[in-house]
Amino acid sequence: MGDWPRCLALSCLALRWVLVPTLGLMAAGCASAPLERSGSLASYDNLTPSDGLLTKSQVRVSKADVLAAKTARIEPTAFTVAAANQPFSDQQRNLIKNAVNRAMCFALSERFRIVAPTEAADLSVRAVITHIAPTDATAAGVSKVASVVPSVVAPGVPIPVPRLPIGLGSLSVEAEARDRSGNQKAAMIWARGANSFTSAPRVSSDGDAYDLASAFGDDFGKLLVTAESPFGKVSAPPSIGSLKASLGGAPKEAICETFGRAPGLPGMIGERIGLPPDWTDRGASANAVSEAPVTD
Repeated sequence: MGDWPRCLALSCLALRWVLVPTLGLMAAGCASAPLERSGSLASYDNLTPSDGLLTKSQVRVSKADVLAAKTARIEPTAFTVAAANQPFSDQQRNLIKNAVNRAMCFALSERFRIVAPTEAADLSVRAVITHIAPTDATAAGVSKVASVVPSVVAPGVPIPVPRLPIGLGSLSVEAEARDRSGNQKAAMIWARGANSFTSAPRVSSDGDAYDLASAFGDDFGKLLVTAESPFGKVSAPPSIGSLKASLGGAPKEAICETFGRAPGLPGMIGERIGLPPDWTDRGASANAVSEAPVTD
């Protein structure tokens, strides 16, 4: 059998030496976000922890019922009173809420036919933002400048520069899917903070919250598409239609146009150089459904 068992053991040990410090550094350079319950869900029973590498969550899903559903409608995302009192402009709040709905619409389109909020559907989906912390735009700007320095000092040599672990934004959201009778069929409480290693710094107070809003919408959409937690496993590759939509093309379901198209390549470039989200994201279309009121 040779030395392969010993080599395998040494390889695993080496991998552990690399992964443990890396995960520790990521945790140290990550903003905290609470798993908050605002009372907006029909029920909080049977929620079980289901955490990802960077995300904390609690989920429940009635698998057979969710898999049997064919149509879905997306109700406007809302803020709790506490979240709405954080220092964001109305434009920033609207862009964050729209990012949640657009990401959910794109994700749900993988299996569901999406109908207008005024139509009946097998599942009605609604999210409420329960916690939101702003990005320190000054610290983000310093991080962006610092990331450029190595390319000037050593052109052509890729030198990663972690973002300063100061003023990182965070977001917490709870959402549920109800059937035609109003019974809860799936629910998720979700929380994530920006981190120094994978979160691109944007010179805007809503930079992190905007990016996290899209991450939540995608996670909740995957929960309903698969009727399983999106965490703790390797996700299936996105479809061609999903990739096109994420790059700014037409979404698979026409109703998703209500939330505007993804920023696509301009958005990627804007994120890369630290532009505020509203510089590249046009937001919801002019005929979008009225936004949801702030919840108690």
